[in-house]
Amino acid sequence: MDYKSLYNNKKFTNIDFDKDLNTYTTFGIGGPADVLAKPTSVEELEELLKFNHENNIKTFVMGKGSNLLVSDKGIRGCVIVLADNFDDVKIEGNYLTALSGTSLNKASLAAIDEGLAGMEEISGIPGSVGGAVSMNAGAYGGEIKDIAVEIKAFDFEGKLHTFKNEEMSFSYRHSRIFDDNLIVVSAKFKLEKGDKHIITEKYLDYTNRRQTKQPLDKKSAGSTFKRPEGSYASKLIDECGLRGFREGDCQVSEKHCGFIINRDKATCKQMLDFINHVSSIVKEETGFVLEREVKLVGDL
Repeated sequence: MDYKSLYNNKKFTNIDFDKDLNTYTTFGIGGPADVLAKPTSVEELEELLKFNHENNIKTFVMGKGSNLLVSDKGIRGCVIVLADNFDDVKIEGNYLTALSGTSLNKASLAAIDEGLAGMEEISGIPGSVGGAVSMNAGAYGGEIKDIAVEIKAFDFEGKLHTFKNEEMSFSYRHSRIFDDNLIVVSAKFKLEKGDKHIITEKYLDYTNRRQTKQPLDKKSAGSTFKRPEGSYASKLIDECGLRGFREGDCQVSEKHCGFIINRDKATCKQMLDFINHVSSIVKEETGFVLEREVKLVGDL
């Protein structure tokens, strides 16, 4: 398919072709997208989705790429990025509404600035609001489902849907977004008025905990595995003597065993093989099965 002619005739802005995705993922891994689109408004996103649907163009949507392992062969069709190009925060009373590309940290700081509490626990998760809603992201006992009151999402035909919290089927690292193959456009959160000084201190405490215990300066996709029932992935990996374990540029973080890092130029295949190797060692030595939390996407 002649993507350049097709998209250029439509005169879309912010479109690239054959663009490597390694700079769009926190793992620093990923081959080329046939088309890379970065819409800057809800209207442009809607137009893109409708155009792709009408032209039978396969579409994949990503946020800040913080929970993705993208194939070395890349992703066919059109990849729509909803990150810094698609962020905005509005506050009315106790309600904060953010576009899906907004970072959780930016949304949290906006809330703190207005003396609103409720986002401190999730403030350091290195992803976008859209990704966080999709997987019901959580940290330190707080989850998206605890504060979300309304979610707006497109389907891949460009139709807009609105859901209340109870309609989202939130569960551990899961939501209706996955079940119905939807794209988060925005999320509305209900927060609580509080003492700005106390909220700030809480935010700084969580930030310090992350910085001292997690390898935030390394290329990773955050927590590599889901929490197994009855234990913790990081604890099991550590007990198996795998702290700092390395094969090529793939390594279990010495700082936090729940993180697997790309030291330099690891490929998708190398990283996937390494993740599976770690999981197999844990299963053999402890009996626990570690399920990968990082999502594998693209042509394998």
